Amino acid sequence: MFNEIPNNIKVPLTYIEFDNSRAVQGTPAIPYKLLVMGQRLAVGTVAADVPILVTSEAQAEKYFGRGSMLSAMIKALKKANRFVELWAIASDDNAGGVLAAGTVTPTGAATAAGTIQLYIAGKKISVAVAVGDDGDAIAINMAAAINAVTDLPVTAAVDGITLNEVDVTARHKGEVGNDIDMRVNYQIGEELPAGITCPVVAMSAGTTNPDISTAIAAMGDEWYNVMVCPYTDATNLTALETEMTTRWGPTKQIDGQVFTAFRGSVGVTQTFGDGRNSQHVSCMGTGISPTPPYIWAAVNAGVAAMSLSIDPARPLQTLFMPGVLPPAITDRWTFEERNLLLGDGVATSIVDAGGRVLIERQVTMYQENAFGVPDPSYLDVNTGATLSYLRYSTRARISLKFPRHKLASDGTRFGPGQKVVTPSVIRGELIALFREWETAGLVENFEQFKEDLVVERDGNDANRVNVLAPPDLMNQFRVFAAQLQFIV
Repeated sequence: MFNEIPNNIKVPLTYIEFDNSRAVQGTPAIPYKLLVMGQRLAVGTVAADVPILVTSEAQAEKYFGRGSMLSAMIKALKKANRFVELWAIASDDNAGGVLAAGTVTPTGAATAAGTIQLYIAGKKISVAVAVGDDGDAIAINMAAAINAVTDLPVTAAVDGITLNEVDVTARHKGEVGNDIDMRVNYQIGEELPAGITCPVVAMSAGTTNPDISTAIAAMGDEWYNVMVCPYTDATNLTALETEMTTRWGPTKQIDGQVFTAFRGSVGVTQTFGDGRNSQHVSCMGTGISPTPPYIWAAVNAGVAAMSLSIDPARPLQTLFMPGVLPPAITDRWTFEERNLLLGDGVATSIVDAGGRVLIERQVTMYQENAFGVPDPSYLDVNTGATLSYLRYSTRARISLKFPRHKLASDGTRFGPGQKVVTPSVIRGELIALFREWETAGLVENFEQFKEDLVVERDGNDANRVNVLAPPDLMNQFRVFAAQLQFIV
């Protein structure tokens, strides 16, 4: 009966021990941890491939450098979710990589004063223009204005040959630099000063993202429930998908959901989605948004982590993603295009009347089984999140209730207080746990679960109990279809 009081003690009088096996009631909450991966600058104080807890935006700038990708991702994520335990692993630029670059070329002479509203990575840089200013003068002011915003992911300089051209260069090497948006006049009502044109050449020629295999190795066996990956190249995504498959396995049980984002036209995005097939990755299609996809991924993950940690079965649709700018009205995807993308493993968003970006449906990239047959079993992130919670709470219940018990067959007689468990006792505990899941809105069909639940002692290992548990997961209310048969 006792854990610490020996049977042969002879010294009087009273000995009382504590037992916490019944102290915790109900289903436990998973302590959510979120991991962000991204690039650091050389001025950062934390070396690459070192997991570190980040509690503030100021810390992120210190650790990874102001203007770094990772600092920007953490800053955006903090605005979406201030409460999650946030960790980061930085990568250095790939030595073989190339910086993306683009140009802005103000041309003409201003016949009226005004302001050029230049947007880089979704941030507005206002460049004042006086009457008579020509392209050369505007270029000088524009380069200075860009460099004054020290947390931009780019730097700028006036071209040494074409004096009205501003050369814009990414701070980080890699393909991600090609997704840094540059444009003039994004908001309604913004226009160039009379007499001025301002053609923009998009960022391009960035090559070779960091290899995150060392960052993955640095994760060790720490459990991160949500992860943010800024890269969508095949090498890095495949490495991460492989790691997640291992983490979801029954011997590790440190599962999680990866969030990433992809920028491009609907056709390019559809092709990308068709080329992946993992239930462990959810990729948000950003369209041609001013906001970089790595910021989309961070914000999406922060918003999702907030909701899933509270209720993993509740859909994420209509949740607001703060700090993310939608594509211009003419660039937004139609209903038909978004519906196609959802079938191609790409999560979608919508824009409300106030211009806010909302999650429309958070699907995973899983589309078909190993035989190439379409398979909707892991379509939505809620499925994986709910399964993760059911496994965690089952482990918590069994390990808490029966931490050092003996195992006997049903019908065995043993004295009161003996630390003995039987298959029928475990079955009763699992049925009680199902009722708690049911109350929490995670499962349904109790009678089916009770009838199909199998708990039996292993025929070859007398120390083992085998369980077949078939919970019917709670679904999400996503579509309402009706026919109005009117009478006149």
